[in-house]
Amino acid sequence: MYPSLYYLFADLFGIHFAPLKIFQMFGCMVAVAYLTASYIFSKELKRKEKDGLLHPFTQKVKRGEKASVAELIEAFIIGAFGGLIICKLIYIFQNQSTFGDDPQSLLLSRKGINIFVVIAAGAIYTFLKYRDKEKHKLPEPELVDEEVHPFQLTGNVTLLAAGAGLAGAKLFDGLENYQEFFQHPIQSLLSFSGLTVYGGLIVGSIAILYYIKKKGLPLLPVMDAAAPAMMIGYSIGRIGCQLSGDGDWGIANSSPKPGWMSFLPDWMWAFNYPHNVIDKGVPIIGCADIHCSVLEVPVFPTPFYETFFCAILFFILWGIRKKIKIPGILFCIYLMMNGVERFFIELIRVNIKYTIFGMQVTQAQIIAPLFFLLGLFGIYYFRKKAHEQPATS
Repeated sequence: MYPSLYYLFADLFGIHFAPLKIFQMFGCMVAVAYLTASYIFSKELKRKEKDGLLHPFTQKVKRGEKASVAELIEAFIIGAFGGLIICKLIYIFQNQSTFGDDPQSLLLSRKGINIFVVIAAGAIYTFLKYRDKEKHKLPEPELVDEEVHPFQLTGNVTLLAAGAGLAGAKLFDGLENYQEFFQHPIQSLLSFSGLTVYGGLIVGSIAILYYIKKKGLPLLPVMDAAAPAMMIGYSIGRIGCQLSGDGDWGIANSSPKPGWMSFLPDWMWAFNYPHNVIDKGVPIIGCADIHCSVLEVPVFPTPFYETFFCAILFFILWGIRKKIKIPGILFCIYLMMNGVERFFIELIRVNIKYTIFGMQVTQAQIIAPLFFLLGLFGIYYFRKKAHEQPATS
């Protein structure tokens, strides 16, 4: 397992560079997932604009204003944060031998922080912001119409998805693990563990739909453009779960590997996640690092399965996207694919279960069928609406 990039580089290239321990494997793969999804989303928005399903819009922008107090405060905060990062990097380089013991605690501590450097960095960036605004200041600020293409909103949508998605993932995890949350609320909120995918997907989607509607864009073509992006993003994100061993694995699997899988590596059937990032299991003999645990009984590597199957589903969505002419249908197909994949993978995943009508189900197994039914109803509704439209025009 590779809890951070440090272990990956050490294993693949023999490079032992302590500062790489800052970059947690799960977080890095989530970043890659968002960047990839953002690229696919932007590409689809451009195609839909070319096909006439989306159009540029204008928005009023005031130019020539002097720097406001809020802008200068924001500039100081950004500059000070940059100074803080510089201080931490210098401290890390000077203390590489001890940094690897507990990188997260060191980053959150006051060690290495020079308040004068932080204030100076904030002041310099504030001055640069002020000078830039003065350079472009007009005698009379003016309102101008600025043309915006839908694909130019991709960056804002990605940031909104990341922020709202993280909040939603934490919210749904809190609902699922409410006892632990009430016992340690601050630790639960600040921890990067305990992220519920459906929570991030639902809350993030609501936030994005509100943003798109506010910009005056038609929702259905944008949702269709997002469908392949969301599928490949999820697939890549699960790579981070697999590589780091974040506990998002399957149930115990002590059965022998089936004959039809004989040509595949053993870990694809059952894996014990040595050096997993959550230190789950028994100690590894002879290991003196910070992640020295291995599962006593091998389990199903469900993150790998989800990466594999969701990649296939992405290519299916990507292959049919140009053939589907009714807006909204592609997103509904995504919902159905998502629901089926997640429902069945939950059968072999470790998760908290609820008793409903005498059945033991997980939170995801409650939501997944709703996604499938919503997608099925959506296909029926949008197809019916499309067929009725010519008759009423």
